[in-house]
Amino acid sequence: MIKIIDYKENTGEYNMNFDADMLDTAIKTNRKEAVIRIYGWLPSCVSLGRNQKINNINTEYLKRNKIDIVRRITGGRALFHDDEITYSFVCPVSKLDKGESVINSYKEISYALIEGLKQLNIELSYGTKRAVNLSNEYCMMISTGADLCYRGKKLIGSAQARKRNYILQHGSILYSYNKEILENIFSEELTQSEITSISEINKSISKKDITESIKKSFKKLF
Repeated sequence: MIKIIDYKENTGEYNMNFDADMLDTAIKTNRKEAVIRIYGWLPSCVSLGRNQKINNINTEYLKRNKIDIVRRITGGRALFHDDEITYSFVCPVSKLDKGESVINSYKEISYALIEGLKQLNIELSYGTKRAVNLSNEYCMMISTGADLCYRGKKLIGSAQARKRNYILQHGSILYSYNKEILENIFSEELTQSEITSISEINKSISKKDITESIKKSFKKLF
């Protein structure tokens, strides 16, 4: 039986603290079952990977536009959380068939996202690793085998943290994005041939459609 925490919008600080607490609580209580949480961000926020430097983020632009900035407990590069659906999933390593393998655990958890969006006629596939441009700060411009793509374009980016045989995986599902804002934040050109969003795929799909399909899929698989 999986625990489901329904969609709410909160600040970046609240969201990242909540995810960290989910992981710590599972460890402290020796929780055997999984937890899935789906949420949004208000106000918009940039999250930095655990060890990422802030050098190339335009912090003055963030201040002028009242965009928050926080740090994740997971790795990877920066994300701009605006018009998106975010999920976080916590479970013991033993809950997964191949939980000891980082890449296999990514794929096993992400399979629930694939199945969820398939209910909305969005067929996703695992990403293929592309050469990393070291100047890219925006996470959605980097593709790995753990990401999920629609027709070769990245739609969902995920990251993991592990602690005392438990896994936290969370990730962003782009509902829409603003090219100009992203380029201002990350001081780099956004290549739209590399990413896509739900609104580009099918404007009639609502955020509620996505959250309900994902919850149903995780409940079925975990």
